[in-house]
Amino acid sequence: MSKGEETRRQVLEAAVEVAASGGLASLTIGSLAERTGMSKSGLFAHFKSKEALQVQVLEFASEAFVEDVVRPALSAPRGEKRITTLFESWLAVSRDGTAECLFVSAAWEYDDQPGPVRDRLVRMHLDFNDAVAQMFRTGIAEGFFAAGADPEQFTHDLHGIMLIYFQAHRLLGDARAEERARNAFSRLIESNR
Repeated sequence: MSKGEETRRQVLEAAVEVAASGGLASLTIGSLAERTGMSKSGLFAHFKSKEALQVQVLEFASEAFVEDVVRPALSAPRGEKRITTLFESWLAVSRDGTAECLFVSAAWEYDDQPGPVRDRLVRMHLDFNDAVAQMFRTGIAEGFFAAGADPEQFTHDLHGIMLIYFQAHRLLGDARAEERARNAFSRLIESNR
């Protein structure tokens, strides 16, 4: 990795942390310059605008999410094991990571704000939903789940479990949040057998 690529990676890591704690809209070239000790002009040369910075932060966080959640699932055997690995990896990232925090907060921030940031965020959510539905479809085709199971409904329900887990764990400090998420996931799997 070149020095420029390493610097960019470090800046984007800092940007994800800023956006995860204060919201994507709070992320500016100025706030990032303050956080990283770099000059505003140096950061502007990398990102050109606040909007471009925000989109690149989403891209960077998405790459980390894919690496930490989607790839482990795709490495697992097809069917229930793959879906369970996806759930466990997603749970770990939601418990410990900043990317999930960023995607949840950005979804609330940009749900009614048209533009490139919202467009990219929507595309990321749709792509992830498609990936989960496809993993589930494969599980149906290979006999792990009921032939009449609905992949899109499964994806919707799984996302719902993760969103309420995230809220219970992060906002409410519920000590049983993970246990409740696991119970809900078990019921979801059982209802689709």
